[in-house]
Amino acid sequence: MFNKRIHRWLDRVGVPIACLSFAFAACKTPALLTRTENRTLPAYFNNAQDSTNTAKISWRSFFTDPTLVALIDTALKNNQELNITTQELEIARNEVRTRQGEYQPFVGLRGGAGVDKVGRYTLPGATVEATEIKPGKSTPDPLPNLYGGAYATWEIDIWHKLRNAKKAAVNRYLASVEGRNFTVTNLISEIANSYYELLALDNELEIVRQNIEIQTNALRIVRIQKEATRVTELAVRRFEAQVLNTQNLQYGIQQRIVETENRINFLTGRYPQPVARNSQNFNDLVPATMYVGLPSQLLANRPDIRQAEQELEAARLDVKVAKARFYPSLGISANLGYMAFNPAYLLKTPESLIFGLAGDLAGPLINKNAIIATYYSANARQIQAVYNYERTILNAYMEVANQLAKINNLAKSYDVKAKEVQALTQSITISNSLFNSARADYMEVLLTQRDAQESRFDLIETKMQQLNAVVNIYRALGGGWN
Repeated sequence: MFNKRIHRWLDRVGVPIACLSFAFAACKTPALLTRTENRTLPAYFNNAQDSTNTAKISWRSFFTDPTLVALIDTALKNNQELNITTQELEIARNEVRTRQGEYQPFVGLRGGAGVDKVGRYTLPGATVEATEIKPGKSTPDPLPNLYGGAYATWEIDIWHKLRNAKKAAVNRYLASVEGRNFTVTNLISEIANSYYELLALDNELEIVRQNIEIQTNALRIVRIQKEATRVTELAVRRFEAQVLNTQNLQYGIQQRIVETENRINFLTGRYPQPVARNSQNFNDLVPATMYVGLPSQLLANRPDIRQAEQELEAARLDVKVAKARFYPSLGISANLGYMAFNPAYLLKTPESLIFGLAGDLAGPLINKNAIIATYYSANARQIQAVYNYERTILNAYMEVANQLAKINNLAKSYDVKAKEVQALTQSITISNSLFNSARADYMEVLLTQRDAQESRFDLIETKMQQLNAVVNIYRALGGGWN
């Protein structure tokens, strides 16, 4: 009798309270700041209207040196950072799988056994005492309990909260893919730049050795002239100091060669060892002609831009997920199995058969601070993603513009520097001839040799910068990862 009164009271009062709570729960969500990304693109790259784009070329075709190609191939297999990024990709893939399972029904099996002793003068105890299983047999006391069966729970995704969370995970997985592609692009360019630096250092070391030989011969002549009293001891000491200074240069270059080799070894996942290369024709290397294509192609080629775009889309979905938490959620639960106090009765049907089906509707009513804070944080991260997307695009166009200008200026600089080297190389022969005929001071000879050496160093440095600029614009255009 008492239970019936309770049920009637809940029918009259409980339903209105539930409806009132959901009315509050589904009220208008807090307003958010919004910001639309700026997708304005520059109209051209140095007036280029041709859609031919070097970034479409595979790195195996772009780099023609077989030794460099072998190093890149080794790095793509053994580089630790790239392998770490690959595992991050696997983590993101598993996150998608997790989110996908959240909006599908959960089904499981459950079983157990227990014993229960209730008091005689309680409602359950009185009920057990009055119940007879069969004539002359009462309910056991204490009462064992055996059960087994299947159960299922399912949250109905009314507001697409779970599906949007899954879509956000997919976008982050795609962003991880683009992040790995960007790592590949940077790895290829770093190896190529280090390789060309190594070739340049080899040529600088050869120049130093040639100058040591030239200056040693000049020192020998000056000593002969000193014995003939044509020059003083000061000239001998200055020539000797110049030879020692040039000899000292080679040790610094040798150290840089070791460090550059080990940088390549680190990128390729190897322990320190010599790096095979052919440095003889370094000055004859001709930088490849670069085709930058149209500005819009940069958005499709650059992995970091596509990564930022995927992260922006994921951040937008996160806002939708956070917004859906203000609304009621609907859950369904069901169970089907057997329960009995005796193993002999456990599978007896229908006496021991149990089943249930229930629906649950719940939503936030009071103290929604945590939900509101999560909502605002998701919006802030979305705005961050917008700024990051714009910054990534801006940085990409800046890199292309800078490398284009650098290639043009280095080409002009190399031509001028080559003429300077030719002039100073000829001046060495002239100064030596004039010095031997006592028509030039020994300081003029030393200065001419020093200037010629520095100009040859500058010429090699300019050649290396040319090759590096080609590699860098190939990376800036989004080449290498495909």
